[in-house]
Amino acid sequence: MRWQVALSLLILAGGAPARAVAAPEGQMTWAVHVSLPPTFFEPAETPSVISPFMVLYALHDALVKPMPGNAMAPSLAESWSAAKNGLTYDFVLRKGVRFHNGDPVTAEDVKFSFERYRGGGATLLKSRVAAVEVVDASHVRFRLKQPWPDFMTFYATPATGAAWIVPKKYVEKVGDEGFKKAPVGAGPYRFVSFTPGVELVLEANEAYWRKTPSVKRLVFKSVPDDSTRLAQLKRGEADVVYSIRGPLGDEVRRTPGLILKPVSPTFTEWLFFPEQWDPKSPWADQRVRLAASLAIDRKAINEAEYLGFGKLTANIVPRDFAFFWPAPLYPYDPARAKRLLAEAGYPRGFDAVEISCDLVYAPVVEAVVNYLQAVGIRARVRGLERAAFYKMDQEKVFKHLVRSGSAAPGNAATRIEAFAVSGGIRAYGGYPDVDGLYREQANELDPKRRESLLFKIQQLMHERVMFAPLLEPAFLNGVGPRVEESGLGLIVGHLYSAPYEDLKLKPSARP
Repeated sequence: MRWQVALSLLILAGGAPARAVAAPEGQMTWAVHVSLPPTFFEPAETPSVISPFMVLYALHDALVKPMPGNAMAPSLAESWSAAKNGLTYDFVLRKGVRFHNGDPVTAEDVKFSFERYRGGGATLLKSRVAAVEVVDASHVRFRLKQPWPDFMTFYATPATGAAWIVPKKYVEKVGDEGFKKAPVGAGPYRFVSFTPGVELVLEANEAYWRKTPSVKRLVFKSVPDDSTRLAQLKRGEADVVYSIRGPLGDEVRRTPGLILKPVSPTFTEWLFFPEQWDPKSPWADQRVRLAASLAIDRKAINEAEYLGFGKLTANIVPRDFAFFWPAPLYPYDPARAKRLLAEAGYPRGFDAVEISCDLVYAPVVEAVVNYLQAVGIRARVRGLERAAFYKMDQEKVFKHLVRSGSAAPGNAATRIEAFAVSGGIRAYGGYPDVDGLYREQANELDPKRRESLLFKIQQLMHERVMFAPLLEPAFLNGVGPRVEESGLGLIVGHLYSAPYEDLKLKPSARP
């Protein structure tokens, strides 16, 4: 029979019958705790935080990125290699991959994406990369000025967005602002529509190289209010809701058909003192900063806001990062806090004005304000929408206290570079010895010596109380009854649902 002959010839030729791949079906909806700004569509503007990757993992793709079971999984690059002298890194691109507009992904796009990158870590990356060379259409080489053990950590993890690739020809045609309005990527989902402050709609890219997504349409709705997100989950208007804290998390656990899904990302949050470098400010006195830290009952905040799933910490570096130093915990000691304030010349306390924060974390900051008030440090909460907060923080405009945090992956060096070294994307100042040690460790190829240098930096940060670390928060989420696979927790340390092509709805939820 003709079909049998054709099948035999195909097998003899080394091929196999193509498997039928089910077309994507159904819609999955998220109630997201923040407003999604257009900057989240743009890898070049990624700050040293994880929030934009909520969108980037869907719209775009990277040469290398964290995936289930692999912290540096080959993606747009099917392979990479480093020279023995540590001066060159070669990436071989996966053949046949195209952007959503049909343009092929080439080495020119990789070079272009790196050169236009201006987000977290950009200054450091560009100061250490001598050149990006297009060897041929599917082969790109990064040449470093000197060996740098952290190149792949800064480049190939969401510590930055530098390895996420955009189409050169399209960006040059529409410009930076046009790209944010109609982004084109190489990810598992393509852009459909965006209503600022309301929702983002994406549709499956059936030609995605890794696999055809199971879910046809993804909808992300901006719902800043916790109770409204929970109500939408109960009514079936949302399938996954992010950031459900405190009593509302307990309510998810008690509601039949709903699942409370805690995620433990590489996430730390802390209180920061931008005025510690101003000799006229109370915060220039280490005793005052220590008093503020001792005034906070972290255990109580963890129980109230994260149902005890978070972890107490005294370091802005997550414990799961390489080169993490286990700083001694600050005890809850309001009596000693008052004594320190008196020794520093503030027996009746003082007016700290305000604590600026991402509005999502205003409840945590309200608790901090109450603890500070109890020892005489008076302040109010200034909550800002996330995009506005990030923008102001990067522009270093906050004058008083700041609740800061990051869930970006990396290691101790990436976290320190962004927040504790002079010139870091969210660092308001620095100390010469810390800066010097950071430069020294960046060039150190001996892992033990490097660990010692990074430990010393973290010890100095702790002794000087540069920060008042609060917690490694748990990220509590609600999952509805239609969902078979939410993607939460599939990638170790990642905050959100991912990878999106692995999501599944239950058969009963499909059309």
